Amino acid sequence: MNFLKRILLFLATNLAIILIVTALIFVLERYFGVQVTPNLNNGYQSLFIFALLFGFAGSFLSLAISRWMAKRAYNIEPMSESRLMDYEPKAQLVYTTVAQLAKQNNITMPEVGVYESSDPNAFATGPSKNKSLVAVSTGLLNSMTAPEIEGVIAHEMSHILNGDMVTMTLLQGVLNTFVIFFARIIGSIIDKTVFKNEEGQGWGYFLTVMVLEIALGILASLVLMAFSRYREYRADEGSSRLVGKDKMILALKRLQYIVANKEIVDDGKLATFKIHSEKGFMTLFMSHPDLGDRIKNLENNYQI
Repeated sequence: MNFLKRILLFLATNLAIILIVTALIFVLERYFGVQVTPNLNNGYQSLFIFALLFGFAGSFLSLAISRWMAKRAYNIEPMSESRLMDYEPKAQLVYTTVAQLAKQNNITMPEVGVYESSDPNAFATGPSKNKSLVAVSTGLLNSMTAPEIEGVIAHEMSHILNGDMVTMTLLQGVLNTFVIFFARIIGSIIDKTVFKNEEGQGWGYFLTVMVLEIALGILASLVLMAFSRYREYRADEGSSRLVGKDKMILALKRLQYIVANKEIVDDGKLATFKIHSEKGFMTLFMSHPDLGDRIKNLENNYQI
């Protein structure tokens, strides 16, 4: 998957919400006379409050629909406990591992699903610990042994237990706030100095704000990706505590072997376990650290 497409896929839901609401606000203000954006002539405090509410609303809406979107994007049908014996053995292992870890940690049983993809991927999502989803690809089940699968599932359950989805949403909300705030300040300046518009907020302002929200949103993703890489190390360590360090290391080494032998096929969807081979500057946009670095972290720095 190419660099730009990966960024756009990650930002799509959150950024789309911001852009759609921005366009709606412009239409209301321009054509219906409904003042939504605070007047900058009265200072920046009101604008910052507006940006704060707008920014967090977008990120929390993304979180609220994350489980729903994931099931539809990957065509996931949650597994049923009553039909557990109808699934193939490795899928049963995924379900029973999630159930065991959920019970041990006193959380509601997450939804569990398997989706069709040749890439070995897994992910956890959902608005809270008690309303979550754990999904794995058929490629992961076909390419990994039982201990390796347990390591991966424990990694994803660690994300849920650590509250990573909510934490990332809060960080995204803060970043959204500053993106919306500065986009409107700069947009207002450009509208008046470049487009010479002195009568409210014209098309120059609207177009500038839209472009800046995209550009600043991509820059903000650098901060979000850096934090995401940090939480991946924590989830690896969480997996080690839950099922043993050896299983997580085995899973990472299996992924490393698959990457080295180019067994991954890009099917055009977002690879949620994030197996990347980019180097240098490109790594700043990666949500997961290098597999070798993750293995070294467990082998050298993490002690049970």
